[in-house]
Amino acid sequence: MTTEGFQLGLNSFGEVATDGDRLLSDAETVRLIVEEAQLADSVGLDVFSVGEHYRDGFTDSATPVLLAAIARATERIRLGTSVTVLSTNDPVRLYHEFSTLDAVSGGRAQLVLGRASATESFPLFGYDLADYERLFEEKLDLFMRLQRQETVTWSGTVRSPLTAQRLHPRMPEGGIPTWIGVGGSPNSVLRAARYGLPLMMAIIGGRPQRFAGNVALYLRALEQFGHAPLPIGQHSLGLVADTDEEAVETWWRHWQPVVADLARERGFYKPTRERYEAEIDGGALFVGSPETVARKIAKMARDLRISRFDLKYDIMRLPRQARARSIELFGREVAPRVRELLTKEPTHV
Repeated sequence: MTTEGFQLGLNSFGEVATDGDRLLSDAETVRLIVEEAQLADSVGLDVFSVGEHYRDGFTDSATPVLLAAIARATERIRLGTSVTVLSTNDPVRLYHEFSTLDAVSGGRAQLVLGRASATESFPLFGYDLADYERLFEEKLDLFMRLQRQETVTWSGTVRSPLTAQRLHPRMPEGGIPTWIGVGGSPNSVLRAARYGLPLMMAIIGGRPQRFAGNVALYLRALEQFGHAPLPIGQHSLGLVADTDEEAVETWWRHWQPVVADLARERGFYKPTRERYEAEIDGGALFVGSPETVARKIAKMARDLRISRFDLKYDIMRLPRQARARSIELFGREVAPRVRELLTKEPTHV
């Protein structure tokens, strides 16, 4: 991996922001995300991605539509998804949406496919969680055939069969960049290697180095399946501010209630101040000044042999001014500093 090839991007889950004491509406937040993508483009970041969620406080439920709006408002930044819940999407419709996005954006579309850690889409679209594995496996098989083959004949158990089907508008030959998102499951790592797809690791808590075993497994499996080495990326949460103190205090005020809710809902750890500071010091939170965040990203690049890092920058009710400043600092100061650090001590993939 060369430092010129190291990519830095942003992830948004469309979480509602505040402006002063006022909570923005859903519509205002959608428009804000477009503005933030424009800012990310102007400060030289490589990728802007949007998630897919179906719960209160999130506005990213129509990701391809939002990305198409961003495409017309930006010039060079790549546009993708931080997760597309393939299990509850139809692969044919997904192909049409992203082939159209790729055409509108001039070839800038990409996506990350995942099985879903948040499962609201299953009852919403009439799917049974008991079919969790089968839905993803069959739909991934179909989606990759649609991308890689000119015409597709396919049959399975999760949707109607296709016979010599050719979709329009066409994607470029071989499809668009498609990553597999993993939260730690070795089976998901092996699946990415089997299909010859890049790996995006969602690391949202604990020491990121614990994913080193998955990286080694992925690289071995790629070789065994006959694929050349492929990119490995990391998605983590955080905030960049002018000083460490400002970043730490600002993120704590908004991270603490979010994690408290998750702790009640999913049995996560309780968000104590001690645990929070440990996550910043050696865990998966990238919170601090530009120098602090850049050094931590560079360390992860070396430890995990990643070639892409995406910062999930929005969190519920974070002020829009803090979001904008974080984006600006991440593009203008963090990104060049990461590349400078990696030039001095490059990673070895």
